[in-house]
Amino acid sequence: MPESMIKPRMLIDGELVYASDGTNFPLYNPANRKQIAEVPEATAADTNAAVAAASAAFPSWSALAPSQRGRYLKALAKLIREHKSQLARLDAISMGRPVTEYIDAHTAADHFDHYAEAWPSNQGQASLHTPGHLALTLCLPYGVVAAIIPWNLPLVFLAGKAAPALITGNTVVVKTSEKAPLAAAHVAELIQQAGFPRGVFNVICGHGTPSGATLAAHMDVRVLSFTGSGRTGRLIQEIAARTNLKKVVLELGGKSPALVFEDADIPSAAREAARSIQWNSGQVCMASSRVYVQKSVAPRFLEAYTACLRAVSVGDPTDGSVSHGPQADETQYNFILQYIEDGKQTGELALGGQGKLSTTNGYFIEPTVFVDTPEDARVMKEEIFGPVVSVNTFETEAEVIEKANATEFGLYASVFTKDLDRAVRLAKALDSGYVAINCSSPTVAPDLPFGGYKLSGQGREGWLHSMDNFLETKSVLIRVDGGEHNL
Repeated sequence: MPESMIKPRMLIDGELVYASDGTNFPLYNPANRKQIAEVPEATAADTNAAVAAASAAFPSWSALAPSQRGRYLKALAKLIREHKSQLARLDAISMGRPVTEYIDAHTAADHFDHYAEAWPSNQGQASLHTPGHLALTLCLPYGVVAAIIPWNLPLVFLAGKAAPALITGNTVVVKTSEKAPLAAAHVAELIQQAGFPRGVFNVICGHGTPSGATLAAHMDVRVLSFTGSGRTGRLIQEIAARTNLKKVVLELGGKSPALVFEDADIPSAAREAARSIQWNSGQVCMASSRVYVQKSVAPRFLEAYTACLRAVSVGDPTDGSVSHGPQADETQYNFILQYIEDGKQTGELALGGQGKLSTTNGYFIEPTVFVDTPEDARVMKEEIFGPVVSVNTFETEAEVIEKANATEFGLYASVFTKDLDRAVRLAKALDSGYVAINCSSPTVAPDLPFGGYKLSGQGREGWLHSMDNFLETKSVLIRVDGGEHNL
């Protein structure tokens, strides 16, 4: 379909629809700033309709055997794989993700396939420890689950939240980001093709207000899972507390440290750390944006590290030879450039430092490296969400632990060393929900819990953990005639 003809729709109660009041917002390709779509802006009424549809569908959906629910997830996974090229292109033109690195469709399909067969692990417990009674627990769905997903990896988060919620018997309303709605809107069409019952799986798009705020305040939404900024996460939690005290799962920002010791494989550490900050143009919450290198190997590391970043191929993200696309939109572009200017005032610029809008007509920012930046500088303390990194040095293990932990974020940390004892010490000492040894983000294990310490969020997600986010535990005590002697 030509870009000028892209007309995404929302999925509400099994129907593909535009906004009820006809309101749209324009979407532009960040690589060339050309308008590519008119996107429906979900109204409060649209959002309420999606929740009402999910609420009405819940009794029959939750009554299905989980194996039957799984068949729908399997059908959707198959369709996503069949449409992976279209989905890659839609994310490339809407938020700048290079098609060469597009694993999102494959990962999303894997999520739906996995959870389609994961239901047998939803087991309660039984107890005979109360004389004269049989005690047991039931794991039951909450009802309507809202999932608010970010723009940087939309399909990964859509599947990672919706699939475990659906297989456990909940019904779902997904709100996509206004920055990257196209691939998710295409998945909405695939949901309809997969034959999901009306109202079970709804997808709406729009800005935080009104649709996001409506979901956060809605009395019929029992769980809200959100991935995004700390500021928005706080607002969601405040709204939830003021309304029905819905369960809130938050995966928020990061300022992830990478620690490189003198005994590390320096070329490997440089490649891993460079990939972490450059992947998806640095628009990743777990990107290694603070690198600490032991002083004795700092020059060698910096040479290898900057060489890796110089080697990236910048350009049109739909080009199969490109590995580094633009920032998602003008807002992100200007936001990152402000941090770069701040960094120039506090540290020494070792690489990059420029935006390329004037020469490319797109929101491209070259990978940027600062060295010798004070630990209290903004670029060291605040999440930039772009290809900007600060490389500082350290001398002792105790010193670097203190520096790495001197942040209110705690999502992902990396340690590069050949000393196993040190690796274990650092894994325990770092205030981070995830610690990688001799590797870095975006590498994760799908069956491990993922989530953050401190301002990086609350709760954990992952193949062996996400279903727990969408299940209530109910205790049942059954009196048995004949008293304790019969048990």
